[in-house]
Amino acid sequence: MLKEFKNFIMTGNVVEFAVAVIMAGAIGAVVIGFVGDIIMPVVGHFSGGMDFSSMAYTLDEASKKADGTVIPANVIALGKWINTIISLLVVGFVMFLIVKSYNKMKKPEVAAAAGPSQEELLTQIRDLLKK
Repeated sequence: MLKEFKNFIMTGNVVEFAVAVIMAGAIGAVVIGFVGDIIMPVVGHFSGGMDFSSMAYTLDEASKKADGTVIPANVIALGKWINTIISLLVVGFVMFLIVKSYNKMKKPEVAAAAGPSQEELLTQIRDLLKK
């Protein structure tokens, strides 16, 4: 059983998948930084100085109970959601470019040999029936 597990782990697909997962995590961190630190400040500048990261709608303010326990504010974090949507679009575009370049690099498949058309086949059948 240990030998089977070793063979499974050492197959190309599992190793490639592990590398892909690690790279996806690293690329995700880069994209989050790119969107939060570069794109959103530019968007905020052109939208009149709006800071999207702190943009939120407060449903309930923070409060304290009688025993001193603090109840945090209940907010809808629109700015974080906008950052997440932009990150999704950036990742989607990058993945599109990667797949597109991968498809260009693949060797073109050899097309199957073209056989006779329907008209030619029907003509042959007709000629055989005449004989």
